[in-house]
Amino acid sequence: MAERLAAEQRARVLIDSQLAAAGWAVQDKQGMNLFAGQGVAVREVTMASGHGRADYLLYVDKKAVGVIEAKPQGNTLSGVEWQSAMYAEGLPAEVRLKALTVDGRLPFVFESSGSELHFTNGFDPDARSRGLFHFPRPETLARILRDADANPEAPTWRGKVRSMPELDVTRLRPAQIEAVRGIERSLAEQRYKRSLVQMATGAGKTYTAVTESYRLLRHGGFGRVLFLVDRNNLADQTLAEFQDYNTPGDGRKFTEVYNVDKLTKAGLLASSSVVVSTIQRVFKVLQGNDVADVDDPHLDGYIPDEPVTVSYNPNMPPETFDLVIVDEAHRSIYGVWQGVLRYFDAHIVGLTATPGKQTFGFFEQNLVSEYTYQESVADLVNVDFDVYRIRTEISEQGSEIPAKTIVPKVDRRTRMQRLEALDDDFTYTARQLDRAVTSKSQIRTVLETFRDRLFTEIFPGRSTVPKTLIFAKDDAHAEEIVTLVREVFGKGNDFAAKITYTSRDAKKQLQAFRTSPTMRIAITVDMIATGTDVKPLECVFFLRDVRSGQYFEQMKGRGARTISSADFQAVTPDAETKTRFVIVDAVGVTEHAFCDAPLNRVHGVGMKRLLDKAAALTLTEDETATLASRLAKLELTLTDAERAELDGVAGRSMRDIVRGLVDAVDPDTQIKHAANNGEVQELLDRAIEPIAANPELRARILELRATHDRVIDEVSRDVLLDAHGVVDTSGAQALVESWSDYLKTHRSEITAIELLTESGNRRASFQDIKELADRIARPPRNWTSDTLWRAYGAIGVEVGGNAAGHRKLTDLVSLVRFAVGADEELVPYADRVKERYAGWLAQQAQAGVVFTEAQRWWLDRIVSVIAASAEFSTTDLDEAPFTERGGTEGALRDLGDDAGDLIDELSTELTA
Repeated sequence: MAERLAAEQRARVLIDSQLAAAGWAVQDKQGMNLFAGQGVAVREVTMASGHGRADYLLYVDKKAVGVIEAKPQGNTLSGVEWQSAMYAEGLPAEVRLKALTVDGRLPFVFESSGSELHFTNGFDPDARSRGLFHFPRPETLARILRDADANPEAPTWRGKVRSMPELDVTRLRPAQIEAVRGIERSLAEQRYKRSLVQMATGAGKTYTAVTESYRLLRHGGFGRVLFLVDRNNLADQTLAEFQDYNTPGDGRKFTEVYNVDKLTKAGLLASSSVVVSTIQRVFKVLQGNDVADVDDPHLDGYIPDEPVTVSYNPNMPPETFDLVIVDEAHRSIYGVWQGVLRYFDAHIVGLTATPGKQTFGFFEQNLVSEYTYQESVADLVNVDFDVYRIRTEISEQGSEIPAKTIVPKVDRRTRMQRLEALDDDFTYTARQLDRAVTSKSQIRTVLETFRDRLFTEIFPGRSTVPKTLIFAKDDAHAEEIVTLVREVFGKGNDFAAKITYTSRDAKKQLQAFRTSPTMRIAITVDMIATGTDVKPLECVFFLRDVRSGQYFEQMKGRGARTISSADFQAVTPDAETKTRFVIVDAVGVTEHAFCDAPLNRVHGVGMKRLLDKAAALTLTEDETATLASRLAKLELTLTDAERAELDGVAGRSMRDIVRGLVDAVDPDTQIKHAANNGEVQELLDRAIEPIAANPELRARILELRATHDRVIDEVSRDVLLDAHGVVDTSGAQALVESWSDYLKTHRSEITAIELLTESGNRRASFQDIKELADRIARPPRNWTSDTLWRAYGAIGVEVGGNAAGHRKLTDLVSLVRFAVGADEELVPYADRVKERYAGWLAQQAQAGVVFTEAQRWWLDRIVSVIAASAEFSTTDLDEAPFTERGGTEGALRDLGDDAGDLIDELSTELTA
């Protein structure tokens, strides 16, 4: 008995000190003074008859709001919840007069042993106890009470997230939509305290997190968000994402609505709604220390040997944040650092491209959305990659330096170099390379191979070194590499730079690497390994090995970003569209089991061969993946109009077709299919069916691919055979015959041909004519209005206008109608329109209609538009040149109220 009482007393001493630390005035019943502070904890209060005695009765703003049941250390707390609930309900009459209750009981119920604390918030829907690191401060409970008074239906965020407004999806990708909805579904269900989002690097994880932060702050009842990044330099990038984010509705910037701040030496600002930091800096603040405002690799890269121990800090109590977002943070955050995450009474959302077992474990296996790298390639969010392997003897086997050889030695701390003769033979292995020993010959050989094969094998046909990021083992290794890169390429300091934490103006150099056409190669260790965007990057070069699959994926992902063609060409002028990147592997990193193969797995097989095999349903799994990669690459090169055209022929989105191919080769999909007794080949055939069952789609894919591919022959040497003047019409005759055959063959599928060869009231629009022009301009025909017009002239057809002159797009109308026999003469379309206009004016004059000079101004210009575009609409009146005379209102003024009928009549006559 005495021992139990002593244990209870020790627990109460601990609870007293914890309450005092959180700002509570702890008092005995006899000395109760509710004016002692905002929060008062009164010991040993006798409750109503039959309800026993509460260990602590809590008052906030002089009203009873909660109870604490104290138990000795070692007691399980869930077993005494009935006891604390009984106290919350059994208020004596004098207390009930000054109490705030929910359904007849106090809303805040705690159970504590001094080392463990449980809390039940009666305002939560389906209220249940949860573990807390420490007692909340009185002002925290006061805020909850105010929120409950303002919104009794959903007083806490756990209630508010159950009725979130519909998500505005206009600026979100499908994977981002799925992630936001998955997080909010997890929050509403409250089955887990944490949610994990797996999203491929480059797919927009940070933008997703900013979107979710806004929604939860605006609609979900969340008060403050902690946004954890891997390194302090990424905090600036994240801050910029918040600053650039346009909020739905009024379009204000996020930072115009909510304050977003980095955690600095000033600590936590009271006005901050979002705080951006590394976990190391949060830990330092919890310890009561200041943090510097500058990058500090020793701080932000620090990983302790043992799990950290966190102590209560009243300046940053556990209830400071309602949401903690961990964005691409190092995996150790869920190991030695997880004490910091567990400190806060907040829902934790993890965002990562590469979750490991430890990550899944920490997040209670609650994966709310999943988006793989291959899926991101199919959706044109990322580009696929190829691997180029460089092997050298020293890289694979190490080497030996004989005794008595005089070698340079470098002091690691001072980098001072001295010459010294070796006493013994010095043998080193490949693993010691660039740690215990640096071989300049090995680095030089690798770099020279890269240089010599760059424009013939890695990026054939190019002449500008692609943006390349080289990963070194450490800062000293990076120093050697940057020196040798400049020597090997024969370039100056602005061509290659070391960008590490020790570099001067590292942020400025990183920005130059993103945007400067001059800086082509950057050498780093860890600073650009994760999270940092360099969208024009085309080469990820490994001169260091990586043993972690998660870290490798992060490093690989630096090259995955897509970029607009204009921005890409601004820094790499000889490139057109970024459709791939290359991993240059000089250490065997891609040979580890964790390295997934690219989608583009089969080389030496052309697109036509792949499509033929698709039609025959004989594609292998690797060939199916390769076809997905090639189609995704093709889509990146197409214009919007060509992409829409291909979707139209396919009868669905090409991205959906590619996504189906990717899903079919995904191991997880195959496992699920096999579980239902399905064969992998069935899965592949089903994914290939939209291509196999559509010959026109296959033909159009090859047609468009030929349009965007241009082969440069640098191998064959030409020899002059003959040079003399000659008149030969056979080529022109063949062209005219091919043109006639083309019109017959494609009449039913090309709208312009169909409309121009039929009789009736329907007219071919300018868009219809342009579609025809685009189709015939593609290989293998490469026809234009000019070439067709000249061919007719060459075979003796009398053509109106200047046969050698530049033809307009609308002259295709004349070419089609002449070829099918609808017109007896081949006359430029503009001439035909003017001729019909003159006839129409003559008819009007015979009918007694005389047009004023002002009216002729309108009619003449309408005719000019028809001559150039083969159509006219009243909406064109609000475009130049009509706007100079008032647009539609001016036409009504000068042409009268019947202007619309007059314009329709004229348009019909001239485009007949």
